[in-house]
Amino acid sequence: MTPSSPRGTRVSHIGIAVEALAKIVPFFRDVLGLPEVRLDDSDGASIVGFSAGEPLVELLEADDASSPIGKFLAKRGPGIHHICFSVDDLDAALERCRRAGIQLIDEKPRIGAEGKRIAFLHPRSTGGVLIELSDH
Repeated sequence: MTPSSPRGTRVSHIGIAVEALAKIVPFFRDVLGLPEVRLDDSDGASIVGFSAGEPLVELLEADDASSPIGKFLAKRGPGIHHICFSVDDLDAALERCRRAGIQLIDEKPRIGAEGKRIAFLHPRSTGGVLIELSDH
């Protein structure tokens, strides 16, 4: 039996490979309103972090094509499958997305897993990452 942590298992961070930090940082900072966390660059990547509660979102831009992130981008392109962010007011968040020119997959919230209202944002507008927004 493995000893359990007093805090339990939780997401530490989600790493997202991006082609250009300058294009996607405004989405996470200005549209979602996530506070930026100072992180050191590492493994041939420039990194910008954002606090999303306890977990962090780390955006990783390759400094050169031979770095791990550079190789990932060359093989798979930017992103992972999707990330879900819980927001205080889903309708207001969708309106901020519209004003920012973010393409919505779901123009209006719909019921998703756990009976929560959700809406997806198109990866074309969010750095190649499928983003799901959800009410708390």
